[in-house]
Amino acid sequence: MKHFSASIDIDATPEAIWAVLIDTTSWPMFDAYSERIEGQLALGETITVYSKLAPGRAFPVKITTLEQPRQMAWSNTAPLGVLKSVRTHTISTHGSGSRFEINEVVSGPMLAVLGGALPDLNEPFAAFCSGLKARVEGQQ
Repeated sequence: MKHFSASIDIDATPEAIWAVLIDTTSWPMFDAYSERIEGQLALGETITVYSKLAPGRAFPVKITTLEQPRQMAWSNTAPLGVLKSVRTHTISTHGSGSRFEINEVVSGPMLAVLGGALPDLNEPFAAFCSGLKARVEGQQ
């Protein structure tokens, strides 16, 4: 199993963070690694994520959790379940503001073979957190 994560404290309510988080069309404005996201953000729907970490490649992911204003998660499973990733975005009350966390767990029987080809997502996740914080706090 591989695990990537980042978190940041944001001087805003969970609702304010949630409003920016679910507006996936605006992600390229604050996330240096985001090309675009296509599709409807709704529970059970599949959206397509395009990342600058893999230019031109489409990553279809299924929305598995959408709990306003606390958590959004998506997953992607390769054929026959040989590789699965689950990305979770969590917002919690923290002090006078909120804490945002992003985590991804990659697992499956092919991880030993393909794991070395996976990019390290810790830095891109930290950049996403910093960009989200700047975007949310700048809108207040």
